[in-house]
Parts: sequence; structure tokens; C-alpha cells
Amino acid sequence: MEFILTGSPQLILEGITAFFAEHAEGAAWFTTTVRFIFPILALLILVGSIRSLLTVPHKAETWAYLNLPNGAQVPLTHWENIVGRGRGSDVQLTYPTVSRQHAALIRSSEGEWTVYDLDSKAGVAINGKPVVGQADLDFGDVLSLGGVETAFLPLSHEEKDRQRRQRQHTRPTPPWGRLLLLTLFQVLTAIQLVISEGSNATATIPLCFFCLSGVMWIYVLVLRALRRVGFEMELIAFFLSTLSLAVVASSYTEMMGKQLLCIVGGVVLFLILEIFLRNLERTQKIRWLMAGAAIGLLGITLVVGTAKLGAVNWISIGGVSIQPSEFAKICYIFAGSATLDRLFRKRNLWLFIILTVVCLGCLALMSDFGTAAIFFATFLVIAYLRSGDFATIALVCGGAASAIFCVIQLKPYVWARFASWGHAWENASVGSGYQQTRTMSAAASGGLIGVGPGEGWLHKVAMGDTDLVFGMLCEEWGLIIAVLAVLCIVTLAVFAVRACRAGRSSFYIIAACAATSLLVFQTCLNVFGAVDLLPLTGVTFPFVSNGGSAMIASWGLLAFLKATDTRPNASLAIRLTPRKEEQRGEQLARHDPVMEEREEETDEED
Repeated sequence: MEFILTGSPQLILEGITAFFAEHAEGAAWFTTTVRFIFPILALLILVGSIRSLLTVPHKAETWAYLNLPNGAQVPLTHWENIVGRGRGSDVQLTYPTVSRQHAALIRSSEGEWTVYDLDSKAGVAINGKPVVGQADLDFGDVLSLGGVETAFLPLSHEEKDRQRRQRQHTRPTPPWGRLLLLTLFQVLTAIQLVISEGSNATATIPLCFFCLSGVMWIYVLVLRALRRVGFEMELIAFFLSTLSLAVVASSYTEMMGKQLLCIVGGVVLFLILEIFLRNLERTQKIRWLMAGAAIGLLGITLVVGTAKLGAVNWISIGGVSIQPSEFAKICYIFAGSATLDRLFRKRNLWLFIILTVVCLGCLALMSDFGTAAIFFATFLVIAYLRSGDFATIALVCGGAASAIFCVIQLKPYVWARFASWGHAWENASVGSGYQQTRTMSAAASGGLIGVGPGEGWLHKVAMGDTDLVFGMLCEEWGLIIAVLAVLCIVTLAVFAVRACRAGRSSFYIIAACAATSLLVFQTCLNVFGAVDLLPLTGVTFPFVSNGGSAMIASWGLLAFLKATDTRPNASLAIRLTPRKEEQRGEQLARHDPVMEEREEETDEED
């Protein structure tokens, strides 16, 4: 108590730490009780966030109309629309003079429209003037596609009001309840970890968790003051980051400060990328820079990197080790995503294939085959979304199979690692079998609620806090929270897939799907590799594993998902809704119940 009355904040923390350390033997009741509280808190935190994300309606909005020769009006429900004869076109014109993919109609974030001729045979014209490449398109213009004349028309005032009402119905739930529960979760975790450390406890543990709570609250309060809403993704990421900080506290308490700084760095990168993605024209201009950065990061690692666990994927700068391949993932997705007007240029796809081959080649030379597998899986998603050409993708897969065969011939130990897959218990004393059998034993000992944070023993096994962290979650936190952690990543993927229905730009859609596929595939490799359902490839669990580079990169990848959130004021990648328009939508939704009922009936019929 003397510390609390007269000491500085540091002495206060030391006093709290000393109190729990001195009473650690008599605090067994706390550990027993909190083991049951943690799963309940986790369920309350995550169920609310997950439910809010998965119940977002993602209704496509109409931005303009094309009035066809037969009098029909076709709505343009994306910022990027393909007009052509093909079935996959957003606006299908079944006229023989119209090409399969004839033109692209693209809206900028400022509301300006541009038409792009996609190398059509019969050409494009605006008000009788031929379009060479691209041209500005204004409301009221007559757009001729292969001689088929259409009128480009704006929305009526009634339709604009209807969409304002619709936006009000998609506003997310307030974050305050989940934020308080997550803060309580962090406080109880810090207390439990101090108790588990006993006489070895230091002020580092409560201080780091206090700072993490502070960062979380500052983030939400500042963005709410800027009229931003929708924090489900961030709360999920903060929850997983809390588990990561607890994992580090159990394994290497002295590294908690570094992990906390990396969480803060990840949040900063998340915000920077969100704001940068707001301007698609600016984003497109640096795609080549990002491609060069991806190759440069991997190339530098190949030249000056140091080997850890058989892979040359680390660089030491001033005593700090970083893993450039983690940041290369962000650059690779940035370079691989494209706006709609570029998707039908075969040259761009083949350049992306070349970029992929160079990146995979560098990773193979670095013997980082786990990351190479993640890059390749991400490539398949981007290549399919960019082209839909199964023949090209099959050709690339065939080339990849040949490359794998060559690698196995040149590096037999790689095949030896894969050969041990499924035989962990037969090699329980040597190789990866030793780690996997210990992981499965520790996971089984945790049961549903775990033995308590800091009370496990798997962290003493090599890579227990990184590649095998799923076993550590099961042991210390229990199967319930471990499964919830996996469910968090799956939820982000489901949200991205559903958000694509109302996606405004193909760049956002491709980037979000690529980022989520990367996160999901990496999680599968980590979780299933730890329990011998897949080969142990040495990749981390996003947001959870100990590692600064992986933490920052995970937050960076989350920015691509956040950019697809089209709810009003939910994402920094979308400009803030003017206050007058927001108030207008609230008034319409409040005073027009008849129209709301009609809209609900229409939705049910659809």
C-alpha cells in the first residue's frame, strides 16, 4: 500500500507485481476460477464481433444506369463494370457486333466515370466520337458499343434517398461492450501470468498489457471522434494479439516489450495502408514499385540473410532480427491485384507470373518452403480472379510440380521432412516427430479450458511459441479458445468472400481474397502441421505466434480486408460520408416506415 500512496507509476506496478508474487501460493483459487472465466469472456467478445461481421447484408449499390436500345435500364452496381456479350459481363449485350468483353466502365472515388475500350473489334464511341484507349464519360452521354447505342444515366433523387436509408440499416453495432470485455480479459491475463511467474515476476507483464489496452482504447476513441464506425476486425485482431502477448510472456518475458512495439507498429501500418488504398489511381502507380520491393526484400535476404532452423530467411540489423519475407507478402499482393481495366491485358498476367516465379525461386534458394507454399497458394487465388483461365493456371501448376521434383532431387532433406508426415509417433524421440508428439501431448493435457496462462510446459520445447503455438494455446488456454482463434481467421475469410458481392473495385476484391487466402492457408499449415495432419513447414499462426515481423505483416494484410468494408464510415479506405448526407439518411430511415416495410418485402421476394 505504501508503494501505491507514495510511489511513481513504475513503483505502483512493481508493488502490484510483488503483491501477487508473494501470494502466489495462496492464489491457486484465482487460477482455477479464471480458467473458466477466460472461455466465457472470449465467447462474449468474439461471438459479438463475428456475428456483426457475418450479418452485414452486403447489398450491391447502384451508381448509374445504361439505357439500352429496347428501353430497358441496366443498373451499374459496381465502381468497375464489364460490358460485353459474354455471360460473365456485368452488363450483357447480346448483339453480334459486341465483343465478349467489349468495354469497362469505371468510377473514381470522386464520382467521375471513364470508359475503357478492351481491344474490342467494333470499337467504342461517345456521342459519335470514337474512343481510343479510354475517355471520360458524363451523365447524359450516348455510349456506342459496336454500333449499339446506349444512354448513360444518373440515379433519380428517390433512388438516392432509398440508398441512404439502406446505408443506415447496415451500420455496425457499437464496440464499447466488447471493448470493456476485452480489457477485462487482458487484466485477468496479466494477473494470472504474474501469479504463474511467482517470485520471478517483474513489472514488465502488467505494464505491457496495460499499454496494449491503452493502444486499443486510443485507437477506437480517436477513430470514433473522427466519425468512424465498425471495429469488428480490429477487435478480433486485438484479441489475437492479446493471446500473442501472453504466449511471449509464458516463453520469454523479456521479449514482451519488443512484441508490444511490433503490435503498435502493425496498427500503424494498418492505418497507413487503409488511407493509401483510398486512392486507386495512386495505388496503381506504385504497383511496379511494390513488385520490385517484393523481389528486393527476398533478394537481399538471399544475399545477406542468416540461417535459422535450416532456412536463410532472417536479417540482423543492429542486433534486431527481421524476416523480410513477411513484408514481401504485402508487397506481392499489392503488386498482384489490379483494377478491372487491366485484368484483360494478358501481358499484365504474364508479368505477374514472372514476378511469382522470381519470388518462389528466391524462397527455394533460401530453403523457406513453407513460405513458398503460401506464396504459391496466394498466386493461384490471384491468377484465377484476374483471368478465370483454368488452362493457364493448370500450366503453371504443372510447372510448379516439375520445380518441386527438381528441388527434391537437389535437396533430399526436404523430402525426408515430408516423408515423416503422418509418422510422428514412430519418430517420437528424433526430428520433427519429437516436437509434434510433445505438441499433441500438451494439447491433450489442456482439455477444454486449459491449465492456465503461464502454467504449461510446451514453451520449453523448441518453436513452442511459433510453429507449434496452436499446441500451446490448447495447453494453456484450452481447446475452446484455441478453436475460437482459428475461427477468427475463418471469419475474416468469410467476410471477404461475402463483401466481394458488393465490392466497388476489383483491386479491393482481389487484394482481400488474396490476403484472406494467405491467412487461412498459413493458419492451416501451422495448426495441422503441429498435430501431424500436414507436414511441419515452419510457418507462424497469424497474429498469435511470437515474432515481430509476422505480427506487423498480419496487421498489414488485415488492411486489404478492411478496404472491402463498404458500410458507411467503416473503413478509412472509403471517404467519410458527408454529415448532411448521413443526417438525411437517418431522417429518411426514421420517418419512412412504409418504405422500409416495402423494401423488406422486396428483399424477401428476391
